[in-house]
Amino acid sequence: MNNPDAEKSKKAAGEKAADYVRDGMILGLGTGSTVRYFIEKLASRIKAQQLDITAIPTSAASEKLARSLGITLTTVGEHPQIDLDVDGADEVDPQFNLIKGGGGAHTREKIIASASKEFIVIVDKSKMVSRLGNFPVPVEVLSFSEKYVWNEIVSLGGLPRRREGFLTDSGNIVLDCRFNVIDPEKLETDLKCIPGVVEDGVFAKRRPEKVIVADGRNVKILERVL
Repeated sequence: MNNPDAEKSKKAAGEKAADYVRDGMILGLGTGSTVRYFIEKLASRIKAQQLDITAIPTSAASEKLARSLGITLTTVGEHPQIDLDVDGADEVDPQFNLIKGGGGAHTREKIIASASKEFIVIVDKSKMVSRLGNFPVPVEVLSFSEKYVWNEIVSLGGLPRRREGFLTDSGNIVLDCRFNVIDPEKLETDLKCIPGVVEDGVFAKRRPEKVIVADGRNVKILERVL
């Protein structure tokens, strides 16, 4: 059962992010329960204000929702430069390093975030942490290389566990890996350098410019010092 207070927070953060959308934008649509509120509010604004918005979803779920709400969709192939990406996160530290991928969409999410001029993350206050690592790091892996990647992750100090009964939208498996995260950027690089790893869920090289944090209906906008 959903926590009513958490849902209020997710709704407040998601709807606040829609305020940053401007007419004519190419948007990245993230994935997850908080992003759902953003997409719904975005669709409402498009209809009410006759906005010319084209969006690129990061998952089949977000694509389905956006399409059902009448949002015009495109691909990163058609629009490799994106104005704004709005997405959620599983953890956010004080330096705006992230762990993402609880929904298994982190590969596409990282591509869209990296292609975007501005990246906004929307979360409820429970996702703000003093240090990354309580949430496991999702690693998308080619099934052919699972055992090799598993051993390499262990050699990096990780404790991997296969996400049972789950494949990404690209048909790959996910290993959820426990780490003592000391240096997020180094961990992101080390994981990505393992042959067979498609992408990992540490976002340290592409951090958001803004994090919108909600506690119930109270919303705070945090901005990264550039």
